Amino acid sequence: MTQPLKIFYVRHGETEWSLSGQHTGTTDIPLTAKGEDDARALAPWMRAYHFDHVYTSPRTRARHTCELAGIGEVATVEPDLSEWNYGEYEGIRTVDIRKQRPDWDIWTDGCPGGESPADITARVDRLLARLKAQGGNIALFAHGHIGLSLGTRWCDLELTHGRIFTLRPASLSILGHEARAPDAPVILLWNATPVMPA
Repeated sequence: MTQPLKIFYVRHGETEWSLSGQHTGTTDIPLTAKGEDDARALAPWMRAYHFDHVYTSPRTRARHTCELAGIGEVATVEPDLSEWNYGEYEGIRTVDIRKQRPDWDIWTDGCPGGESPADITARVDRLLARLKAQGGNIALFAHGHIGLSLGTRWCDLELTHGRIFTLRPASLSILGHEARAPDAPVILLWNATPVMPA
């Protein structure tokens, strides 16, 4: 019998573009020195659990975070954990996009030349279906917007609700089920960091 799924979601550590607020999808940017330190600080948390599977985005910043957190040797690359494809908005800050499109919202408009909210919903739902079929404790190392999307869809919410959440770099979130209602998905922990922001 498949064990109930519990997802341990880690957003990668700090990068120069996460500091500046530039959308970082396909661009493969390394962690900063602080990002590496913050990723290492996750290791005691990750050692506290047994993971049946560990998956990471193909991007270096996510894979390196997984390695520094101490479980990179058992990780498998999962393409569906790639960050939102920002298309023409790659490397651009939201504040600058809104100089041209004042009402732009990624959760409703998506990105020209990149992925739409419908694309992301389909990708995340496909990933969740596979993870549910596997069950057990599963660690995922990935990115900001895809993590917000995952949490939103885990709770059976429309993707637009992703705008009410936030994920700091090198944060851990845990998605599971209500103890007395094992079919009811809940957020057990969200956006926790061993190194609290200044």
